[in-house]
Amino acid sequence: QVQLVESGGGLVQPGGSLRLSCAGSGIRVTNYWVGWYRQAPGKQREFVASITSGGTRNYADFVKGRFIISRDTAKSLVVLQMNSLKPEDAAVYYCNSGPAGYTYWGQGTQVTVSS
Repeated sequence: QVQLVESGGGLVQPGGSLRLSCAGSGIRVTNYWVGWYRQAPGKQREFVASITSGGTRNYADFVKGRFIISRDTAKSLVVLQMNSLKPEDAAVYYCNSGPAGYTYWGQGTQVTVSS
């Protein structure tokens, strides 16, 4: 059974940093396109960043210059380094991945940005 698991969320002050990880069970996420999304209360899920198996990165405009997505092939993880966090970045963050014709989502990890 394929599962994606996000980790690394938590409470951080504005301007702080968090490092989220996306790991796969039954799937090696670094072999596929991986996207990070987020959903704040009362809002739709929105795209944050993605990375292809070849390493091509894409970012939403609102995180450019602050977030970095990367792959750790040795650990089979996709990492989202979030810097200069703002209160509006607070949300549940999800990773999404899968081979062609399949898509899997994790359960999400909560990010809270508050002083």
